[in-house]
Amino acid sequence: MAPKLRRNFLGAFVAHDRGNGSWELTRAAPRALSVFLRKAEHGAARAFGAPAIVELGIEWQANSVLLTFMSGDKVASVESESAIVHEPLEHLYESLPLVTIDANSRRFWGKVFRLVRIPGGRFLLKLLKSLGRH
Repeated sequence: MAPKLRRNFLGAFVAHDRGNGSWELTRAAPRALSVFLRKAEHGAARAFGAPAIVELGIEWQANSVLLTFMSGDKVASVESESAIVHEPLEHLYESLPLVTIDANSRRFWGKVFRLVRIPGGRFLLKLLKSLGRH
């Protein structure tokens, strides 16, 4: 499968200067999104410092990334060494079969951890473990 080389995002982005050419562009609506830039060109502060950024386009090229966006009524672009788009998924873990611990299991593990804390408890636990194998 070919990687996506261009992504377009709608919404108002706020630019945060993280220093040393690093920037974070964040969007709250319609869905939360962050774009992290590394080694953005020197004119990025001027381009990002104007009104809110809207209609952000990111194009990954061979050795750089080109961001094109609307700011106010002007179209601007900024070049960066790399760009990472972080799109959090709201219900990521809901479909995973995560283990739940019932009352009996909780009691068992409570006893094991209490046993390990007493002096010599770890050796006793190893002994019980080795006896359980035979």
